[in-house]
Amino acid sequence: MSKVQPRVLKGFRDYLPSKMIPRQKMLGSIEQTFQRFGFVPLMTPALEYLDILTGKYGDEGETLLYRFQDQGDRDVALRYDLTVPLARVVAQYPEITLPFRRYQIAPVWRAEKPARGRFREFFQCDGDIVGSRDMVSDAELVQLACELITALGVERFVVRLNNRKVLSGLMAELGVEAGQPEMGVLRTIDKLPKIGEEKTTALLKEENGLDASQVERIFRFLRIEGGAREILDQVQPTFPEGSVGRQGCDELREVFGILDTVGLGGKAELDLSIARGLNYYTGTIYEAFLNDLPGYGAVMGGGRYDELIGVFKGQDIPGVGISLGIDRLLEGLVELKLLDEAASVAPVLVSIFGRETAAYSVKVATTLRSGGIGCELFPSYAKLGKQFRQAERCGQRWVVVAGTDEESKNEVGVKDLETGKQETVALDGLVGYLAARLDGACP
Repeated sequence: MSKVQPRVLKGFRDYLPSKMIPRQKMLGSIEQTFQRFGFVPLMTPALEYLDILTGKYGDEGETLLYRFQDQGDRDVALRYDLTVPLARVVAQYPEITLPFRRYQIAPVWRAEKPARGRFREFFQCDGDIVGSRDMVSDAELVQLACELITALGVERFVVRLNNRKVLSGLMAELGVEAGQPEMGVLRTIDKLPKIGEEKTTALLKEENGLDASQVERIFRFLRIEGGAREILDQVQPTFPEGSVGRQGCDELREVFGILDTVGLGGKAELDLSIARGLNYYTGTIYEAFLNDLPGYGAVMGGGRYDELIGVFKGQDIPGVGISLGIDRLLEGLVELKLLDEAASVAPVLVSIFGRETAAYSVKVATTLRSGGIGCELFPSYAKLGKQFRQAERCGQRWVVVAGTDEESKNEVGVKDLETGKQETVALDGLVGYLAARLDGACP
């Protein structure tokens, strides 16, 4: 039998228990937060017909689709995000009652160059409100984003907001045509935080065909500083009354007014350089950043897409959503030491002395599990020292010793590996003994 080298594709990863355990803990917190806001779960297929996905993301996004023909010669693609599949679902199932708020946690695939915190297969966590044009929905999703990040223990973060209509108003003032020319400029502006002003300037001139005067006006616009109201007071008069740019300014004022009311003004900032590269955004757009990881990039993004569902349904149905990059966020939390790696989900190991006491050890483990205490039963007859070392390696704090003497008295020994102290406990009091010590101590 020939040997096959074990390996994974670049940009893809295995999740070993030390990563999966904190990851599952993080996902549990995220899911609870979504449900606290009244969002219901949804799941869509990994594969979609190619025409469902194409034409929604822009030229750059199209090149990142994993596409192929399946065994039935159908043109298919792995989903690029969770928003376009949601739009298909809303259009396909008339029984869905609007407004509809859903969340989904699932993998997506993009054939892009791997980098720090950026992978080709990664999990996204989306929350969307479909069927409302009112800015209260946009503000609630920003509030939800803040709640999601705060629930994970992050205190220093910022959500930066903008509005596509403000940027469209700027493009109109510059004489840039709506459609692909405008989207090309916006995608270039979106790269500004990553590549800097000099390279962005070169791209605006060389790839987008702007002249020096247009580029200077863009950067003069983007350099406007201050609080949200100060920036809007400077920007709004540059747009004609009733223009799309004015409408975007009005929408931003409303969103920031609501956020201020609920005490989130300090976490939300107006950033005119936020553009978001996907074609389907039509209004509010936002991204979240971790302040203690400068240069790490956004861990959450999203915005309003009032025309996307109409591509499938033939009538415009408004929508607004957020998307958390689970893998990027996880790596960031590990870097910030807000999530500890662990090799076990059970804080207790029940030891086995040998064949003659194995049944008693199983009884002890069963007693703990029935009482709601997670425990691992050592699966073989091994020296006690080896079992203790296994518990230490896996991060388990307590080892329950169930030997011949303990069985004869219907007792167990409980050793705390953190303190080194061992106590004798009656079997019928073991659940209560450990439960009193477990609060806040589980790995």
